[in-house]
Amino acid sequence: MTLHVALVVPDRELWSGEASIVIAKTTEGDIGVLAGHSPVFGVLAEGSLVEIQSDQGTVRAAVGGGFLSVADDEVSVLAAQAELAEEVDTAQARERLDTALAEAGPGAEEPTEAKYARAQLRAAGQA
Repeated sequence: MTLHVALVVPDRELWSGEASIVIAKTTEGDIGVLAGHSPVFGVLAEGSLVEIQSDQGTVRAAVGGGFLSVADDEVSVLAAQAELAEEVDTAQARERLDTALAEAGPGAEEPTEAKYARAQLRAAGQA
């Protein structure tokens, strides 16, 4: 059995296809979805990763919040902002991370921009 997965942002579909597992981080914690999973609706954590394992390999994407919906072996990842690992410009992501952290100052909570830049670097295998 397989899952049908769609990873979408407001202006386009980033990836869709068949997969054996989807791993994501929600505000409630990490979730792994296999075929036959019970229905779930979750809020994606800001600046987290979504991993989709398919016959073609592993798809990794940085997400900047959104939702995950699971029902009848269909998984929809509806992200406010997302980027596939191969699309990440790691130099720009590092620059955005450094800038966001510098602007926040020492001891401040990590800003959303920094979380997303960190997720981009993780997706690209650079963090």
